Amino acid sequence: MNSFFERRYIITGIFITLMVILLARLFYIQVVDDRYFLFANNNVIRKNILFPARGPILDRNNKILVQNEPVYDLMVIPKQVKPFDTLEFCRLIGIDKEGFDKRFQKARGYSLYKASAFEKQLSVAFYRSLQERLSDFPGFFGQLRSVRSYPDSTAAHFLGYTGEVTEKDIEKSGKYYRLQDYIGVTGIEKAYEEVLRGQRGVENLLVDSRNVPQGRYAHGLYDTAAVAGERLISSLDIKLQKLGEKLMRNKVGSIVAIEPATGEILTFVSSPTYDPNLMVGRQRGNHMAAMYKDPYNPLLTRPIQAYYSPGSSFKPLDALIGLQEGIITPQTSYFCPHYYMAGNHRVNCEHYDGPTDLRKGIANSCNTYFCYVFDRLMNRNGAKKTRGTFLDWREKVSKFGLGVKLNVDLPNEKRGNVPEPERYDKIFGKNRWRSSSIISLAIGQGELLATPLQLANIECTIANRGYYYTPHLIKAIGDKKVIRKEFTEKHDVGIDAEYFQPVIDGMQQVVESGTAVNARIPGIVMCGKTGTVQNSRGKNHSVFVAFAPRDTPRIAIAVVVENAGFGSSWAAPIASYIVEQYLRDTITKPKAQVEYIINANLLPPPKGSKPRVIRRDSVKKNSTDTPAKQITLKSAQKTDTKKERTLELASQAIRRNDE
Repeated sequence: MNSFFERRYIITGIFITLMVILLARLFYIQVVDDRYFLFANNNVIRKNILFPARGPILDRNNKILVQNEPVYDLMVIPKQVKPFDTLEFCRLIGIDKEGFDKRFQKARGYSLYKASAFEKQLSVAFYRSLQERLSDFPGFFGQLRSVRSYPDSTAAHFLGYTGEVTEKDIEKSGKYYRLQDYIGVTGIEKAYEEVLRGQRGVENLLVDSRNVPQGRYAHGLYDTAAVAGERLISSLDIKLQKLGEKLMRNKVGSIVAIEPATGEILTFVSSPTYDPNLMVGRQRGNHMAAMYKDPYNPLLTRPIQAYYSPGSSFKPLDALIGLQEGIITPQTSYFCPHYYMAGNHRVNCEHYDGPTDLRKGIANSCNTYFCYVFDRLMNRNGAKKTRGTFLDWREKVSKFGLGVKLNVDLPNEKRGNVPEPERYDKIFGKNRWRSSSIISLAIGQGELLATPLQLANIECTIANRGYYYTPHLIKAIGDKKVIRKEFTEKHDVGIDAEYFQPVIDGMQQVVESGTAVNARIPGIVMCGKTGTVQNSRGKNHSVFVAFAPRDTPRIAIAVVVENAGFGSSWAAPIASYIVEQYLRDTITKPKAQVEYIINANLLPPPKGSKPRVIRRDSVKKNSTDTPAKQITLKSAQKTDTKKERTLELASQAIRRNDE
């Protein structure tokens, strides 16, 4: 009997213990742990991410360069998908069964319960037709977002493009971004990402058993609105940009034009270019693959990433250093017998200049004159101290922005190259090299390399008589038109203003009667310098740098046309059209001359190819020309070369008559 009562207490204790555990668990589930509440809510509440519109980008005259266009991503929650007609679904969205399986497996791998993109960037019209049938395919729904649209299809390298974030982007942002978010990848889109992206919002929708929205949860009490990104006003002149891209069609190179008084970049042309609209939409992957295979590399941002020897465009800079150091005066003369002897090495000059002073040396681009100047610069402390003197010269050159980053507001800017003495130690032995060993630097060749942006910035410095502002592409941010402080600070190059006068005189003569006479603009005093830059992989590069007007400079410009030969034949005329268009809003040169430049095909043959073919579009395959067409093209190339040489000879004749 006593045993029965003892067991009764034990059984009662067990039941009480179980009840306490169950009550505690129930309390934990309902009060402490909110996971089950969230799971329940997920069955009736769908959280839609509201993606903000990225900020628009305008040109300097408030013309839209980039705007937003609404699209839909087709989302899927794998756990909610029920059996349906897969083939019919594939037909509706334009994919095959293999594509469907691949996308669905990817969604399952991401999460069975969370929504992920099944098909991206469906146009509004396309989605509207699909929406009528979406109720037949449970688990699928549309999510509104926006993508970039480029009304003028121009300035691709300046604007850049956006793409989906990577794991690295997510980590770097401190988990701000989520998978399938968009982020700026290149250009201004990347440089000003935090300004342009805005702030995401959330919309909580009630859905029924068929996943059809029934309204907002709690009347939108827990929703947050998306905040659009800031508007950017760029320094670019869209009319000038279009002209530049037109002039550089079927050519490799770049054009950079800057306003000297502010550092604002007016034109930023990289050629060959591409239509930025190709980087948006469902075919973006195919377009990018085609451009990656393109032998002319249209994705390279040449104004800040391509390296060129400055060539003769470097000579005014070396003259300024010589004047500042007291090595020469404007009247200092050297005799040019058609060459200069650097030890036992002969440096040829393009022509016989005879007695040559500073102004004439710049106007005629006399190699001999500037070899003498460089030799005296390197030996002013004695031949045995060449290394230290060279380091001092290198520092002075760097103040002009060569061999250093100018910190333009674009990613992946290159610094160019002003060689260090260690390079020559390896070649000649430590302290065993002299001015004659590095004489090619005197004429902007050898190891000296610059980007087109750096070349244009040097012209800004000369135009301003000794200083420049950091080149930049965005002049104001947001409705308050904020200007970044670093863009308003002057950078002095350490040359007294008085020394610029004779150098500018010589540069004026270059255009009025010298090597760039073809670039002369009636009524506008332009100062410039041609360059025919040696190229070990083919025909020389055509280079021209300039600024105008002389006394109140409003534009400084650098033009590089690869494999085009003389600077006077191609780069100089292109620069003159850009300058006149900006200053006068028109081009007074005969239309036939302008059309000749526009229609000229100067693309070098791709590596491993034979005859060159006319190239029409960066992402289209080259057409297969008939033998007759190829013969015509070869004839045209011969005519181009002959005309080029004729123009140069005419320039020389004009100089001789002037003398």
